[in-house]
Amino acid sequence: MDQGRPPQGNTETAGDLTTAGPETLPRREMTTLLAIMQALRTPETGCPWDLQQDFASIAPYTLEEAYEVLDAIERGEMDDLRDELGDLLLQVVYHAQMAQEADHFQFADVVEAITTKMVRRHPHVFGDPQARAAGVEKGFWERAKDAEREGTEKQRKRVLDDIPAALPALTRALKLQKRAARVGFDWPDVSMVLDKIVEEAQELTEARDTLTVDEQTEEFGDMLFVMVNLGRHLGLDAEDALRKANTKFTRRFSYIEDKLKAMGSSVDEADLEEMDTIWNEIRKNDTRPA
Repeated sequence: MDQGRPPQGNTETAGDLTTAGPETLPRREMTTLLAIMQALRTPETGCPWDLQQDFASIAPYTLEEAYEVLDAIERGEMDDLRDELGDLLLQVVYHAQMAQEADHFQFADVVEAITTKMVRRHPHVFGDPQARAAGVEKGFWERAKDAEREGTEKQRKRVLDDIPAALPALTRALKLQKRAARVGFDWPDVSMVLDKIVEEAQELTEARDTLTVDEQTEEFGDMLFVMVNLGRHLGLDAEDALRKANTKFTRRFSYIEDKLKAMGSSVDEADLEEMDTIWNEIRKNDTRPA
């Protein structure tokens, strides 16, 4: 374990934590953030909560911060985006600090790995004149990834092997379908996808009273999977479409609450007919994009 040292290679910038805390260092320097995380994780003098964390306990926060970055982008709030990117960067620093403590790797190794990868995967930008002139050939990205994984544990043995299981379900479904389509396993026409949606919906509707919960879940999952396929054939991303639908629903339902409050009522007091009337009102007048 190596919890008491400043980040390697940055001792001059990071300073000596025994004489000056990281709060005294320049706020715009990456080494200051590294020093702060080191201090938080230093036994006896660090933060009790931060010291209790490990990779698994921090992982959900990493995912949450990534989604908050996406939310700020979709709302077009640049001040929020700045702050959320900082929160996401902290997650990278957090994982790197824990890895350093266990002698796995350091933050500098993370930077080196991504820098090397970006140069390697962009020969049309960073390569010799011949590579730059050639541009990006069709299928280059997949071939480059396969070449990087060759001979390692990440080497793909099957077509779908390297699509992460932890992705959001709609996003993973889209990636699975795209990968299968590359080898020709795909509906040739969107009309066939629509027919399949009707078929799956009928199967679920007709058998819902006789199916177990697990069987209903399977049928419902099949229908969602085909809906993702329809979006793919139309050039639409199901995850993005559903996020926008969620945003629109939230905005319109909030309008119902505000309208009822102005009328001296509330969603707890109003009946479905009253709420539906207001819903139709906002639905008719709400022309904003999701």
